[in-house]
Amino acid sequence: MPNSIKAVLFDLGGTLASTADVPEIFARILRAHGIEVSRHEISEVHRQNQEEFSEELMAERGPDFWVRWNLRILDRVGVQKDRGLLARKIDELWFDYADLSVYSDVMETLEQLKSKNIKIGIVTNGFERDYKKVLQTLGLTGYFDVVVGVDTCNRVKPDKEMFLYAVDKLQVQPAEAIFIGDSVKRDYEGARKAGLKSLLIDREGKAPANVETVRSLTDVLEYV
Repeated sequence: MPNSIKAVLFDLGGTLASTADVPEIFARILRAHGIEVSRHEISEVHRQNQEEFSEELMAERGPDFWVRWNLRILDRVGVQKDRGLLARKIDELWFDYADLSVYSDVMETLEQLKSKNIKIGIVTNGFERDYKKVLQTLGLTGYFDVVVGVDTCNRVKPDKEMFLYAVDKLQVQPAEAIFIGDSVKRDYEGARKAGLKSLLIDREGKAPANVETVRSLTDVLEYV
């Protein structure tokens, strides 16, 4: 494995970037607009949304996907007044209320990879407008040789085309790249089916036994 890896690709949210959980962010924004809804209630309707909205719709509808998502959440918790406007404000303000930060192992890992002349990229189920804001806020804009999002090739992970698009842009073969993410289905399996070396970041030691894991992103340095 050493010396055969020329690129390392990362998922963004939950891998490089940490946020408060979704119900908490949603509750914070509603509270800022004078609406009190419990995190428990938001968590339940969020689960219902996940059953109703397929991830494939993200590629079809673009960023408006999240406005529609927010509208359905607001409908389910009984918010009626100015619902359309509020749905768009939630989308606009999301990362301002998200406690956005980088995990403690990120910067050392990126710096070490750069020092080894390893190409670095991101493949995320985020839209360009969102991942650009996240990377700028976290001071990570200049680190990556490629960033692939939903609107880059109108796909969502685990579609293997997203991973293949990234390695093609980096001019490496799939077998010469590692992908690290926090989702077994979207990240680990998606990258594996595209022919990349897959690793699951498992900081809490809760991963299934049948996947190859790292406890810290710095562990990837042993593979390059």
